[in-house]
Amino acid sequence: MYCLRNGQLQVLLAHPGGPFYRNKDNGFWTIPKGEIAPDENGLDAAVREFTEETGIIPGSEFIPLGTVKQKSGKIVHAWAFCGDRDETEPIKSNTFEMEWPPRSGLKQVFPEVDQALFFTVPEALEKINEAQREFIRRLDIFLKESFQ
Repeated sequence: MYCLRNGQLQVLLAHPGGPFYRNKDNGFWTIPKGEIAPDENGLDAAVREFTEETGIIPGSEFIPLGTVKQKSGKIVHAWAFCGDRDETEPIKSNTFEMEWPPRSGLKQVFPEVDQALFFTVPEALEKINEAQREFIRRLDIFLKESFQ
């Protein structure tokens, strides 16, 4: 999701929830994403995952941003859409359960995403997973070309 604030492009990034990411910042934010189910196309999966991870239902035209390959080998497909949110309101993310602390036998529930915030392009390029920087660059170029 992107918006224009004070004439500047801003993109929404998600910070992963759970104890492993609690103190991690630059390079760990991501676009809301997930796996494509066998009966889904990529865009339908992207809309579903975005909604599950943020509680926001996308509602505009989608800009295809192509794919990138992450260091893990995972291929990520992305689309952008224009939207906004009140960042003073908490997001509504789905959750996952894991044993925490390790080897304690205790199960705890954590949000899949603990924050979703808008960042300017320079800020987002610092925050986002390295491979996904290309999506921000592609969106920035597309919007600049569209408004010329």
